[in-house]
Amino acid sequence: MEETTPGRLEVSEIRARYVDRDDAVILDVGANDGTHTGKFLDCFPRATVYCFEPDQRAAARWRNRITSPRAHLFECALGSFEGDADFYVSSGQPPRKPQVTDFDQAGSLRQPKTCLERWRWLKFKEPTRVQVRTLDGWAREQGVDWIDFIWADVQGAESDLIDGGRATLRNVGYFYTEYSDAEWYEGQATLAQIIERLKEDFDPLVRWHADVLFRNKRLAA
Repeated sequence: MEETTPGRLEVSEIRARYVDRDDAVILDVGANDGTHTGKFLDCFPRATVYCFEPDQRAAARWRNRITSPRAHLFECALGSFEGDADFYVSSGQPPRKPQVTDFDQAGSLRQPKTCLERWRWLKFKEPTRVQVRTLDGWAREQGVDWIDFIWADVQGAESDLIDGGRATLRNVGYFYTEYSDAEWYEGQATLAQIIERLKEDFDPLVRWHADVLFRNKRLAA
């Protein structure tokens, strides 16, 4: 794995270095308002992008932003089981973004922990109930048997996503996710624990300050 790289992975770099096909199948997990969805659609002109967002505020903004029939939004979380669960809804006003009065980019299936100390402006309302799907269950239902790239931003629920998608992940080319060793959310997996969970099928390829890219071992063969 490369040493820590500044910044984070750009969608244009995914197309240039990792997935060189117009018709890629991409999952945007924790899609929020569709910012990255739009970039995927632009960089991969015949791609199918499946998006997951359980926060109703963000999902509404996604629908206002994204109109392409190649993108599909599922208003649920991807986790380790099928059913309903508490979702910790974020709020607050970032000091560098005074125009934002209701911050919706830190919601999680896991209860906030040290993130409340690091970002003291960050608030969490009463949790709300959301639908949870497993990646494996969703893929079977949709008939998706290969995924070129997963972009995951699930705020501390990385292990839940992995545990619910072990069969599907065997047929994923690249898996990109946030990580934190500071347990921003209760029970959040460390980078070492994420690597351990994925080691059968994936090698860590590049690490950024708070993100890591994995490559399916079969692609490297």
